[in-house]
Amino acid sequence: MAPLLLKDVKVVEFVHMVMGPTAGLVLADLGADVVKVEPAPEGDNTRRLGGSGSGFFAMMNRNKRSIAVDLKSEGGMALVHKLLLEADVLVENFRPGAMEKLGLGPAAVAQLNPRLVYCSCKGFLPGPYEHRVALDEVVQMMGGLAYMTGLVGRPMRAGSSVNDIMGGMFAAIGILAALYERQATGRGRHIQSGLFENNVLLMAQHMAQFAVTGQEAPPMSERMVAWPVYDIFDVADGQLFVGVVTDTQWRVFCEAFALGMLRDDPTLATQEQRRAARPRVLPVVAQALAPLTRGALMKRLEALGLPFAPIARPVELFDDPHLNGSAGLLAVTLPDGSVAKLPNLPLSIDGQRPELRRDLPAPGQHGAEIARELGYSQADIAALKAAGALV
Repeated sequence: MAPLLLKDVKVVEFVHMVMGPTAGLVLADLGADVVKVEPAPEGDNTRRLGGSGSGFFAMMNRNKRSIAVDLKSEGGMALVHKLLLEADVLVENFRPGAMEKLGLGPAAVAQLNPRLVYCSCKGFLPGPYEHRVALDEVVQMMGGLAYMTGLVGRPMRAGSSVNDIMGGMFAAIGILAALYERQATGRGRHIQSGLFENNVLLMAQHMAQFAVTGQEAPPMSERMVAWPVYDIFDVADGQLFVGVVTDTQWRVFCEAFALGMLRDDPTLATQEQRRAARPRVLPVVAQALAPLTRGALMKRLEALGLPFAPIARPVELFDDPHLNGSAGLLAVTLPDGSVAKLPNLPLSIDGQRPELRRDLPAPGQHGAEIARELGYSQADIAALKAAGALV
């Protein structure tokens, strides 16, 4: 079993959708006891999303415990206060001002538990936009990512909730830094992670390119590739991406695929010459690769130590031999009883991958268990349930 590095950390999350749950997922997979506070009686609305959101809950809520409470009831709020008194971290990602209306804003919680690290996952960090409501697609559009992803004149969102996921990761990083500082100070911090600012960081390479060269980066579909071969090629039974990015790789590639005429061409002696000559080089390379099957070409490229990639669809990753052979997928039981292999965190600890300790929780599944840990008697718990304050 992978070491549970955060086994002594208690996290309470008031979250939905992707960004906040991702922060909790990272902490939970690393061993923290993450308690998901859900609205009674039906739980997080994310559970009932359809379409492109139908996988959000399944992916982001393993290794967590669920308690469903009525925060508008006196008994439900008293239970939450007791939970926060013993917690190390609070994570929330609701609309600006929502937690303050509940009496659970950063200032109120700091008075209740000064040691607690309070993390807000927001659309925008403090500034002129901070009261706006944001979504991943909103910040992709306004932050340059949709422009860089689409065709010229046709902005297109990236094929994943990249800002939500990365924003949750940065929230977890900020939380861990604050917990580290707390060892010396004994006090928590208010950490904020911004969806828009995360997107801007993704655009940093293009902003820096303009600062360095004075030239604006075009969309990736029209970009000036920095290497002589860095492209998708049609082969006998499909497509394959191939990269040749160094002088050594160029020589190895040309020798392996009978392209000596390119290797020995004095006008292709340097990386910059080869990059500039892409219009005449790529058709020759494409012709050399076209007769090969994907499997044969991949085998040769792997033996040569050259970069390559099949063009995979997400559904094909369920059967990827590396993911299945490296604990890269965790078997999670879905609400309908079926089992799905979903991606693990992309890290290992002393060679061990994080593991599934708790399956996806039902709404309020651990409510009585958590209440007992907080000192509630069976009679107290029964009374809370009878009043609808606890599921």
